[in-house]
Amino acid sequence: MNREAVVAEALGLLDEAGLDAVSTRRLARRLNVEQPSLYWHFRTKKDLLAAMAEAAMAPHASAPLPTPGDDWREWFADNTRSFRRTLLTRRDGARLHAGSTPAGDLDRIRRKMDFLVASGIPERDAQFAMLAASRFTVGSVLEEQAEAGPADSADPPADMPVIDHESAFEAGLALILNGLAQRTGAQGADRSPDRHPTGGELH
Repeated sequence: MNREAVVAEALGLLDEAGLDAVSTRRLARRLNVEQPSLYWHFRTKKDLLAAMAEAAMAPHASAPLPTPGDDWREWFADNTRSFRRTLLTRRDGARLHAGSTPAGDLDRIRRKMDFLVASGIPERDAQFAMLAASRFTVGSVLEEQAEAGPADSADPPADMPVIDHESAFEAGLALILNGLAQRTGAQGADRSPDRHPTGGELH
């Protein structure tokens, strides 16, 4: 048993039973080991969840980085869609991500930011736009996965409108992009105080 095997088994448990069912005791039974042996790899459950969140983000973390010739709007939209697809890949993927602090690849984040700045976007605006898109995406997927719920959950009222989650996501993403484009064009306009976003992840 190694760290990667523990994380893989934990993600399997997540997909089968959901985030609330992930525990070191249950995971130890699946691995046929004593529960204390897991602490060799993860000192706390929080450490395990962070490793799970990082592994779950692998498809997005390995997506191609932007190149100088790319259109920044198209890249920004594709990057945000990639993040959404990755969250949706796992059961409770948004809850797992929101409730943990996975270690991001700072070099990838910096290269994304450098691309946006080179495309004419002020760095502060690029940071806040990336943060806004990340939080919007996590919130959207949280709602979508909560609505899916377990198989035995009660049906919604007959008069409740059906939400097309993908269309709603695309509409929100377009608003973020249009707002950023307007900010980019207003080079001489007043801007918000010079501060950096805190709390949250850039993707």
